[in-house]
Amino acid sequence: MTSVASGSRALRPPRTGRSNGQWAVDGREPLNPNEAFKAEDNGLNVRERIETIYARDGFDAIPGDDLHGRFRWWGLYTQRKPGIDGGQTASLEPHELEDKFFMLRVRTDGQVLSPTQLRVLGGISTDFARESADISDRQNIQYHWIAIESVPEIWRRLEEVGLQTTEACGDTPRAFLGSPVAGIAADEIIDPTPVIRVITDRWLGDPELSNLPRKFKTAITGHPSLDVVHEINDISLVGVVHPELGPGFDLWVGGALSTAPRLAERLGVFVSEADAPDVWHGVISIFRDYGYRRMRTKARLKFLLAEWGPVKFREILETEYLGRALPDGPAPAPAKGPGDHVGVHPQKDGRFYVGAAPVVGRVSGTILSSLGDLVERVGGDGVRLTAHQKLVVLGVPESGVAELVAGLEDLGLTATPSPFRRTTMACTGIEFCKLAIVDTKDTATAVIAELEERLAGVELDIPISLHVNGCPNSCARIQTADIGLKGLITTNDAGENVPGFQVHLGGGLASPERDEAGLGRTVRGLKIASTDLADYVERITRRFLAQRTAGESFATWAHRVPDEELT
Repeated sequence: MTSVASGSRALRPPRTGRSNGQWAVDGREPLNPNEAFKAEDNGLNVRERIETIYARDGFDAIPGDDLHGRFRWWGLYTQRKPGIDGGQTASLEPHELEDKFFMLRVRTDGQVLSPTQLRVLGGISTDFARESADISDRQNIQYHWIAIESVPEIWRRLEEVGLQTTEACGDTPRAFLGSPVAGIAADEIIDPTPVIRVITDRWLGDPELSNLPRKFKTAITGHPSLDVVHEINDISLVGVVHPELGPGFDLWVGGALSTAPRLAERLGVFVSEADAPDVWHGVISIFRDYGYRRMRTKARLKFLLAEWGPVKFREILETEYLGRALPDGPAPAPAKGPGDHVGVHPQKDGRFYVGAAPVVGRVSGTILSSLGDLVERVGGDGVRLTAHQKLVVLGVPESGVAELVAGLEDLGLTATPSPFRRTTMACTGIEFCKLAIVDTKDTATAVIAELEERLAGVELDIPISLHVNGCPNSCARIQTADIGLKGLITTNDAGENVPGFQVHLGGGLASPERDEAGLGRTVRGLKIASTDLADYVERITRRFLAQRTAGESFATWAHRVPDEELT
């Protein structure tokens, strides 16, 4: 068996000599059906039809371009019909895979969720979503089992407390990742909250930015833990201190994973808080105007950056979109502390924040409502979600910390998780996702329980992250995990086709254990049946602990040892 090396993969640009659908170069003529339906009617306009027609007339009244396209502009995807196995995912058409219910995504954009907002989110789950609710790694809340008839009332409840689903999906500026400890951490470099608020207030739902080549992901942090996975977003602003200009942001562009992973690159500029909204608008406008639209597989910003390079990208940003040069700036310091913020930590005002871990992000309406009551009872301010499927309770008086920690434990939200519970993430998987091939949430939950029993008493001074994905699209960031698992159908010892995973090893983002992000390696032919997953993770963990050098991380070990040690 041979290994595939880590690092940002070289991306093949679109062919030259023909239109690639770049608006600024080729004009706006649609070159594929997806671009045609977007040109016919802005996705934002479907809301009125949902409220006045489809919620009244039901699922069967929804035409295809709205159902499979424009609904995404308001956070709605049809979910997978129960009982269709993963072997049929690639062979069935979308209408054959889908149920007459929806996943609905609520964006938080780094805001603090008050006790009232938590109870509203919980009530929606209980009343309309069969108690389903997941915390995603984009700081969203995702519901399932949503009927179209319920959507107007859900929107009413959300908007009454300042929440929304606007552009939570679709070819739009998706939910913003913000530091979960923004404004309250004692070691914060700069509070990104005002920048996020200006951008979302000014441009979220703007028709001028609602027809992008494909999705556009943003992350903004001012915390030295680098807690918003900045290397894998289309644009990231990361807190730094300029030696002359003071606190501000370093600009990163062009990161994304999926089937063609590429890590973001620094443009080398310093962005002040005042300039940050215009810089964000300039970068997303470059994507809108110069992004490739002919082929969906090339329609992410990472492909444009791969062709232009950071020097040209900076030049176009400054000359065509900002009309001024930006100062050169420093790179972020190495990550300080874990970015999931799990545990009890002092705030700069004398109160405390407490990070807690559900199991792979899965909560419920009852849990969310009870969490709101608990936060209110102990005198806390509210909750932020994290980019690691966790939550952080903010503003807790010292007198309320013990009661909060105990109450979180009662809700299944532990502030002292086992190593694998803390570091395991899982995407939606075959339970609800039409793209998935295997189960993820239940599989990961069972594996965590097995590992907690089998590895009880085994010390992991550096955690090993385990990310479980139901298909190749990497919603659970498999290429940047210590152990990343990509769902597929494999063959067991009896020659039967069974659900399983291809294994990626040694990936990771910037952290106290590594100064730079890197992609994992794959060992050709290494595929693990779902039923053997706990055995494999236990085996590889014990082998790492037996073979590591002093202080060596799992990722370093996994890239150092020969293939046979990784099977």
